[in-house]
Amino acid sequence: MDTVTQTLAGKQVLILGGSSGLGLATAKAAANAGASVMIVSGNQQNIDKALKELPAGSKGYAVDLRKEENIKAFFEQSSEFDHLVYTAGENLRFITLNDMDIDKAKEFFTLRYWSALAVVKYGVAKIRKGGSIGLISGIVSQRPGAGWSLAASICGAVEAFGRAMAIELAPIRVNVVVAGVTKTNLWNSLSETDRNNLYSAVSNSLLVKRVGEAEEIAQTFLFLMHNQFATGQTFTIDGGTVLV
Repeated sequence: MDTVTQTLAGKQVLILGGSSGLGLATAKAAANAGASVMIVSGNQQNIDKALKELPAGSKGYAVDLRKEENIKAFFEQSSEFDHLVYTAGENLRFITLNDMDIDKAKEFFTLRYWSALAVVKYGVAKIRKGGSIGLISGIVSQRPGAGWSLAASICGAVEAFGRAMAIELAPIRVNVVVAGVTKTNLWNSLSETDRNNLYSAVSNSLLVKRVGEAEEIAQTFLFLMHNQFATGQTFTIDGGTVLV
């Protein structure tokens, strides 16, 4: 076995937002590395589908993560685990400032920021010694474009929150993965044509000449579970976006 496999064998990994996209890719990677995996999502059908792609013995729970009381109740009945990953989020949308409904814009913070904060608040007590928390952000915090002000604000808030929690919750390790444009269901709010045009435009601009794959972001979360010296950091996996 390699080092990562040896490290995660016998460990329990909880992934909130784990029924699809980056969360499911991380669940698969953790399971392949020997961990027992638990996934949480708001949709039972999505959980059932995801569990068919995970090893026998993996567990799934339907929890509406938009509500603090649901998150609190989930962790009150949860057993201890080693690593927590939060990747939950709704489909991404381009919203210019002129077209923004501020009341509706506030709702985007619920799942991506406030729910992440609540998960950390109620989940940290169940993390075993040597464990970690991994949060998700996006490269738009560093390289925003027109229409990305809301997403950039959320990502920046998550990254700052991660650094603050690394200090407040030490020695529990807290890190944030900053993902570049990656092929996941989060882009499904775009038409297929617009989505493919986005992938093509981004691919042509990047140093690696392609957008990311969910499995590549998942490997970063696994690295952060394994590396006991990494905390309070934002790890940018973006194909060179910040350089071009």
